[in-house]
Amino acid sequence: MKIEGKSYKTIWFENNLVKIIDQTKLPHQFIIKDLKTVKDAINAIKTMKVRGAPLIGATAAYGLVLSIIENNDLSFLKKSSEELIASRPTAINLKWAVDRMMKKLSGVNDEDILKIALDEAKAIKEEDEKFCKNIGLHGLKIIEEIANNKKDTVNILTHCNAGWLATIDWGTATSPIYHAHQKGIKVHVWVDETRPRNQGANLTSYELNEEGISNTVITDNAGGILMQRGEVDMCIVGTDRTLFNGDVCNKIGTYLKALSAKDNNVPFYVALPSSTIDWSIKDHRQIPIEERNSEELSHVEGIDENNEIKKVRIYPQKSKSLNLAFDVTPAELVTGLITEKGICEASEKGLKGLFK
Repeated sequence: MKIEGKSYKTIWFENNLVKIIDQTKLPHQFIIKDLKTVKDAINAIKTMKVRGAPLIGATAAYGLVLSIIENNDLSFLKKSSEELIASRPTAINLKWAVDRMMKKLSGVNDEDILKIALDEAKAIKEEDEKFCKNIGLHGLKIIEEIANNKKDTVNILTHCNAGWLATIDWGTATSPIYHAHQKGIKVHVWVDETRPRNQGANLTSYELNEEGISNTVITDNAGGILMQRGEVDMCIVGTDRTLFNGDVCNKIGTYLKALSAKDNNVPFYVALPSSTIDWSIKDHRQIPIEERNSEELSHVEGIDENNEIKKVRIYPQKSKSLNLAFDVTPAELVTGLITEKGICEASEKGLKGLFK
């Protein structure tokens, strides 16, 4: 997708360095950052310079490439893999990518290992790009059906950022929107700001603006009344981990949107590549829910009149806060799952019907 008219991917390998877009600086500054070591990759994931389940997975894969360049030693590689997996626990793509890389590298000769690691990391990156494009083509059919029945602008509500910045390209939840826009369908996106990190306001709206797609940032609590007023035709969100029974773990606040959608008969779709499916558990209580620094709640960051990024406290100094990063939407609230292989019901039967 594009930034200021120029096409970018979110991650690429160049001159033995991994290049990323520092997403903590968006939308106010566009900075390409070099990752030189596996520690750099781990830090980029932890501090959310890269974020979004698919992009985290790709970054972890390239993190192992950097580990080999830094120290071609099996014990160092294994330690690097463990530290990468621990860097953010909720998104399943991270562990999936690391496990896939380590399986590929098992028993490989020292002289061959870097090339094989690079090829596999590149394969993970290109596969995600292809999957996200296909998610968009399948999701496009839903938007087309609404547009044909409505004969007017299709209003879509999304939560957090499941756009191309969260993947390699296209995005998950945004991919159908981008495909619809390119096909000439009039779409408008209600963008949840997504406190506390404001990834909807800072990233999703930024993306849509760059692509020329109409959008409006709303507070996280405004979705319900918009649905009551009939101003939302469909909801579409991403996911950091979807269990094989159809339960969806996504950015905190997704569950509340799904409840509002159910109460107002608004279709609620979840877009995901198969790498985000957790086939090992079906009890959502087993998902490790990340609890982040309370300062993300107590402080806000923005740009001042001098074009400088500043952070200010908004809570009383003695106030305590709980900063859970994700919640779980039960399968029965999900209209359908949009995957690279098609659309299915949010259930074990639905998923296994697509992914035998």
